[in-house]
Amino acid sequence: MSKFGVILVAFGLLAAPAWGQDWAKAKLEKSSRHGEWVKVKHGNREVQAFVVYPEVKDKAAAVVVIHEIFGMTDWVRLTADELAEAGYIAIAPDLLSGMGSKGGGTEEVRDVGRAIRDLPPAQITADLNACADYVAKLPACNGKVAVAGFCWGGGQSFRFATNRKDLKAAFVFYGPPPDKEAIEKIPCPVYGFYGGNDARIDATIPQTREMMKDAGKTYEPVVYEGAGHGFMRGGEAPDARPADKKAREAAWKRWLQLLKEI
Repeated sequence: MSKFGVILVAFGLLAAPAWGQDWAKAKLEKSSRHGEWVKVKHGNREVQAFVVYPEVKDKAAAVVVIHEIFGMTDWVRLTADELAEAGYIAIAPDLLSGMGSKGGGTEEVRDVGRAIRDLPPAQITADLNACADYVAKLPACNGKVAVAGFCWGGGQSFRFATNRKDLKAAFVFYGPPPDKEAIEKIPCPVYGFYGGNDARIDATIPQTREMMKDAGKTYEPVVYEGAGHGFMRGGEAPDARPADKKAREAAWKRWLQLLKEI
């Protein structure tokens, strides 16, 4: 098993159910932006994805948002809405689509962490490619697509960058890198966001920096002092730890600035 695979297993073993996100749901319900569930079909699969549109005059770039090990949550949808608020089309696929007890997604899966850990890599890539294709062809999109992911999704955003030639940027939030051989295929800059108190993931940064440099790729990691793993979600919660809140605010500001450059 590769180092990446070992880290994914660790995610599955260590993950516990995400704490209540009523605050995220409440914020989402107050949004004035148009958000909708769509069915993205490819081959024999049908992926449920949440799409939110910005209230802008011109066509906008799009961001594929990859959820955490907790699957499709209210916070993931809220993040998509906040990206739309900033002027971008956001599409957040439920990568557990069709895995539920009644053919649904995350909401019907008993052990979400294990189910995500067991997802076939080829299926993940195909789902993400289908969603990227879908959003790129929307009349409101300017054709530019970036990817972002959190926790497990952070690692998948890095891996997706090795599987799609027209990505404009990959935003990796506290996720591990792909295998060295795959890095050669990355077509775009990769921007990392990491918590200072997250040694499990931070330990991968030096080698990732070296591998990306050797491959002639752009990799710009930032570590936020005092922040823990999952600070983008935790730092937005009403009871956020001060370090996580500060890191989330700084990371969000940086993210939006980088999005302007794609």
